[in-house]
Amino acid sequence: MTPRTDTLPLWSDTASLPRFPKLDRDEEVDVAIVGAGITGLTAAYLLTLEGKRVAVLDRERCAQIDTGHTSAHLTMVTDVRLTELVKTFGRDHAQAVWDAGAAALATIDEIVRAERIDCDFAWLPGYLHAPIGADGARADAAAFREEAVAAAQLGFDATFVRDVPWVGGAGVRYGRQARFHPRKYLAGVARAIADRGGMIFEHTNVQEFSDSPLSLVAADRTIVCDDIVLATHTPLMGNTSLPRATLFQTKLALYTSYVIAAEVERGRVPDALFWDTADPYHYLRLEPRRDRDVVIFGGEDHKTGQADDTARCFERLERALAMRIDGARVTHRWSGQVIETPDGLPYIGDTAAHQFAGTGFSGNGMTFGTLTGMMAVDRIVGRDNPWRELFDPGRTKIRGGAWDYIKENKDYPYYLVRDQLTRRYRDAPICTHMGCTVEWNDAEHTWDCPCHGSRFKTDGAVIAGPAESPIDVK
Repeated sequence: MTPRTDTLPLWSDTASLPRFPKLDRDEEVDVAIVGAGITGLTAAYLLTLEGKRVAVLDRERCAQIDTGHTSAHLTMVTDVRLTELVKTFGRDHAQAVWDAGAAALATIDEIVRAERIDCDFAWLPGYLHAPIGADGARADAAAFREEAVAAAQLGFDATFVRDVPWVGGAGVRYGRQARFHPRKYLAGVARAIADRGGMIFEHTNVQEFSDSPLSLVAADRTIVCDDIVLATHTPLMGNTSLPRATLFQTKLALYTSYVIAAEVERGRVPDALFWDTADPYHYLRLEPRRDRDVVIFGGEDHKTGQADDTARCFERLERALAMRIDGARVTHRWSGQVIETPDGLPYIGDTAAHQFAGTGFSGNGMTFGTLTGMMAVDRIVGRDNPWRELFDPGRTKIRGGAWDYIKENKDYPYYLVRDQLTRRYRDAPICTHMGCTVEWNDAEHTWDCPCHGSRFKTDGAVIAGPAESPIDVK
């Protein structure tokens, strides 16, 4: 393999973004948004739908820094395993975390369709699997079964599989995950913002903030506003007091993650998301092309600034990819930054009066960045949000007891359609024992449950337990 010597992301030379001017005048708006990545542009887009006058400011160009260095996985599956979330926070809170991610994916889908954005968006499955060549297959299989059951019981499309496609070995298949081209997507979002009267300013560095009146100074010009959204991955201090901002920063752990892109024969790798259970874990997805596909493969995470030879991180990735795909030709390599929190959940919410921010997205930057934009809009327009307390930056410990989560939030738009979305994208009936998705056995013409072995006739009647009730096969 002959890698390029530069470290430009794949997205940088495969799509163009509209250009916007530098701020050259004072302005007064409803909301000032600092950062034009996926968080800031999502917030701006949704705010324009609410009739708000917005100004987005970025010190570089739209979607160039953190968002521009993503691998662009779209998934509600968190880095922290669902079984661990259940143990730590309780079933309702664990479901809420994944529901929030699923709602973000649904929002991206809605924006793509509403604005007719050609960004290679597609719904597809995601697979959690053991590292290739790893020992302990039986232990892994048991853990994967537990993860699949936990997810299915909470209403997510998750199935234990004995043989993960292409990778091999046991794992979990999660339905209704997605992928897209982030620059193409955000180019469409930015154009839609401008078309609705929103203002975007590039090469505009914010110099200072004030809370009397609420305003910011950028490029030596002043923007007065009613609310501020800090959408800079690592939040700026803004109007937060220095002690509070310093304490908040100590709760964030910054890691560097490495990514390579390589051309492969078309159809050689399934169009799906893959991530393994190694520590640090590897992740892989496909970017389909007309003649050849591009595989995006990443990992080798370490705390930022704590690696002696970062070039070796790329070299290890390339060797690992070569073991999986002989003849893959590396064309791009780049690194990005992920931010971890002590409890594994992002911080999304108020950091000062009329100041909203989000950070700590771990490996779910595109998902939780979108969610932050959604939650910022709810906060600004005075609409309740079901995940406000869950992701509150000031939280100490989320209660692990009972919480009538669905009942309390049943009027939120996502929950009005959650069940329909879940049913619509399931590929097979659901086992009546513990909620796993059953698999069709073509040889025996039966529905078989991969989690606990229940079997059903073609019409759904029980052949063998532990299930006692028929499945719905309509």
